[in-house]
Order: sequence, then C-alpha cells, then structure tokens
Amino acid sequence: MHKTLDFTSAPIPSLIRKLAVPASVGFVFNTLFNVVDTYWGGQISTSALAAMGLTFPVFFIILSMGIGMGTGTTALISQSLGAGRNEEATVFGYQAVSFSIINSVLLTILGLSMAPALFRILGATEQYLEIALQYMNVILWGTIFFLTNSILNALLNARGDTKTYRNYLIVGFFLNAILDPWFMLGGLGFPALGIRGIALATVFVQILGTVYMIVISRKRKIFQNAQLKDFIPVRKYYAALFGQGFPASLNMLTVAIGIFVITYFSSKFGKEAVAAYGIATRIEQIALLPTIGLNIAALTLAGQNMGAGFPGRVLESWQLNIRYGLMIILVGIVSVYLFAAQLMQAFTNDVKVIEIGVEYLHIAVLFFFAYIFLNISVSTLQGMKRPFYAIFVGAYRQFLVPLPLFLFLAIFLQWGTKGIWWGIFIANWSASIFTFFYTRRQIMNLLRTSAVPNEEN
Repeated sequence: MHKTLDFTSAPIPSLIRKLAVPASVGFVFNTLFNVVDTYWGGQISTSALAAMGLTFPVFFIILSMGIGMGTGTTALISQSLGAGRNEEATVFGYQAVSFSIINSVLLTILGLSMAPALFRILGATEQYLEIALQYMNVILWGTIFFLTNSILNALLNARGDTKTYRNYLIVGFFLNAILDPWFMLGGLGFPALGIRGIALATVFVQILGTVYMIVISRKRKIFQNAQLKDFIPVRKYYAALFGQGFPASLNMLTVAIGIFVITYFSSKFGKEAVAAYGIATRIEQIALLPTIGLNIAALTLAGQNMGAGFPGRVLESWQLNIRYGLMIILVGIVSVYLFAAQLMQAFTNDVKVIEIGVEYLHIAVLFFFAYIFLNISVSTLQGMKRPFYAIFVGAYRQFLVPLPLFLFLAIFLQWGTKGIWWGIFIANWSASIFTFFYTRRQIMNLLRTSAVPNEEN
C-alpha cells in the first residue's frame, strides 16, 4: 500500500532519500534503455549510429515538452497539496492530461513536416538522411505516449510516489533489450525492420508505460471520480499550466537547441564526430543518473513547503540536495575519466569515433560539478513558482554563449572538436555560478519577508 509522505514536517534528509533514490534508480534504467538503442544502432553501421545521434535534437524537443509540462504540473500540484487545496490539485491533474494530448498532436504534425529540413541543415543527405527519417518518423508517431507518461509521472511525483515510474522504467529497459534485436533483425514471423525496429520498440514500451501508469493512478484514486467533462480545457487551469509548464518546456527546448548547435558544429568534422558525441553523451548521462532523483526531490520539496509557507525548509532542501549531489557525482567523475576509452569501445570499434569520444569525456568530467549546482537550483526555483529564470539560463548556456565560443575556438582558432568541448565547459560553469547565487538570494529574500516563523527540524 502506498504511504503518503508528510513533506512539510518530516525530516528533510529522509524525505530526500525517499524521493530521490527510487527516481534515480528509475532514471538509471531509462538511460540504459537509450544505451541499448545506441548499442544496436552501432551493430547496423557507423552511419546508423550517426543518424541516431542526428535525430536526438529533434527527439529531445519531444522530451523537452513532456519534461517541461511534467515539471510545471508537479510544481502546481505540490503547492496546491502543500496549501491543503486537494480539490484544486485533482483538477490540475485532469487538465494536465488533456493539455498534454493537445500538445502531442501539434508536436507530431510539426515534427513530421520539419524533420527532413532540420536533418539537411545538420548535413544529412541521401542514405544518411533516409536512415535518420526512418528512425525519427516512427518516434514522432509515438509522441502522445511520451508526453502522457510525463504528465502521469508528474501527478504521482507531486504526491511523493517516485516508485511507480521507477518500476515502469526497470521493466521497460528489459523489455526494450528483447524487442530491439527482435524488431531490428526480425524473427518469429516478424519482418526485419532495421533502424525502424529500434524506434518501434521504444514506442511500444511507451504505450505499455501509459497503460501501467493509468492503472496505478486510478489505484491511487487520482482519477477516482473523473468524468469526460473534467478533461475539457478550462482557461483558468490551462493558463496556469502554460504559465508554469511552458517556461520549463522552453528551458528544456533550449537544451534541444543546444544539442542541435553542438551537433551542427560537430558535423563540420565528419559523421564520426557526430557519432562520438552521441555515444559520449549517453555515457555522461549514466554518470549523472544517480543525481537525477535529487532534482525531483528539490522540486517536490520546494513546491510543497512553499505552499505550506515554510521557506526555511526550502533552503534546507536546496542546500542538502546540492551537498548530496556533489558527493555522489565525484564517483562518476573518477570513473568516466579513468575508463573513458573502455566505455566508448563498448559501443563502437571505430577508432576515430572512440578517439573523439574520449576527448570529449576527459573535458566533460570537469563540468560535472557545474551540472549539480545548476540542475538542483533550477528545480528549486521551479518549485518556488519562479520558472522563467530557467529560460534565461537555458538560453545563455545552450546557445547564446556557446555559439560565439564554438565559432571562435573551434573554427577561428582551429581547435576542432576540442574547441566545441571547451566552449561547453565555459558556458556551463559560468551559468552554474550565477544560478547558485541567484537561487540563494531568492530564498533569503523569502526568509526575510515571510511572516511565517522559520520551522526547524
């Protein structure tokens, strides 16, 4: 039986543990899911591997909308629950589901029409372009399930349930590991679909995830008394979801644009550089995975305690999440630096791809700490209903600073791919330092102006 957590009075360290650990475990398997896709793509050819790397910016736009809306929904419901407005939290859930469905339809239409042009900008032509479209078109038809899963997870996260999504991601990983080679190579009466089979396996797992989380949400009585009319758009709630979720989505969209920019400049140095970046970022994600749950903990705790009027607990949550994150990521930094070559070799035997990937990873570990300061601070601000800062910092570190840096370092100084990687280093560290002090100031302002006495554990 699911036990409700008391976010406004229980000790912060225990709440972080109960929220972050299941979420982090789930995201470990989510990234391993992507690793399996990357592995099987590499078994087809370097071109297929590069094509999957090429599609990632477009794919990430879909994910950014889902993650952004999920983040906004979690923040709104968390604050409603923290303030004791349970009925309002329920209505937000209904409206968020229909909001995600409408957005998914629009994204599918836009994606199918714009993907070919975007891939051509990234240098894809002929067979390279065809492979990329074969993969992307299947993914686009599954957009509704990606977005719906994000919203259903948000409804559960806001209530302290990070285990349901974890369970789905674990099962999804193992299922994907079976379906990828089956759909790709064919067998048991199923035709060989090549790279389209990898995409189809991903969409199929998302469909099962949607069914599973609807069942669990009903058991949690989230949709207990839901009627069809509850999902009809209501301006008040859509405006709130848009106001909180769209900035978060735009923040994630800046990440997609950033990946697009990096992929564009990487393509100047050959498809091997694109493939290397695609593999290396998967490895980077694995290293960061144990800290992802801390972002969810920071968001939920900030939202619930802001709603209850306890800014002192918001400060404690922010500080502890950062402290835990720095301690955890140190293991990832050492591991990735020492075993960068071996990790790259697990995905490809192309010597040039491995060389470029190791080059990236040896520079990337130097800004892993920056990710901790940045991500936890942004999550805390979103929980405090200050989502617009995320757009600013996202645009700053993803393309406003990287674009001139890439041009100067990679092209003008002729540093090649190293110029791109060092540009990412400068952008992330400068953004994280500013974000840390900005977040601290916002919380301190709340403490000074709050009429509610600070509550200590």
